Amino acid sequence: MARAAAFALAALILYPPAMLLPVIEIERLGRRSEATIWSGVVELLADGSILVALVVLVCSIVIPLLKIGATFVLCTGEMFLPGRHRAATYRWLEWIGRWGMVDVLLVALLVAVVKLGSWLSVHPGPGAAAFAGVVVLSLLASATFDPESIWESEAAT
Repeated sequence: MARAAAFALAALILYPPAMLLPVIEIERLGRRSEATIWSGVVELLADGSILVALVVLVCSIVIPLLKIGATFVLCTGEMFLPGRHRAATYRWLEWIGRWGMVDVLLVALLVAVVKLGSWLSVHPGPGAAAFAGVVVLSLLASATFDPESIWESEAAT
């Protein structure tokens, strides 16, 4: 559990830079612009695409943050969450995890970079490394998390 907690904590630390630093830098006809995950949501809202903006906000920002946070809390034992709530939190984590699309968003960004490469000059921004780090660390936290320890600690009490 300590390994999963370390991966989850590292992902939580990298999460703010991943959301706020430029993930992609685009140069077209001498004009340079940068885009962050958060600015993408804001631009979708400004363009009137409220439903799409809400889906991106919830599935690419809120749910992944909740999932990583819940994984960390479950790994810390009963320090933050009483034993009786841990199993329910794990079931909720499994259900909500299907809706978090951080890794899908990363693939979408890479596809956009490849497809637009001939029309524009596209470079990864500093947030891209943090974003990739969050994806990898959250996957490692999920892979090393042992759900049986929840029920083992329940049985011991």
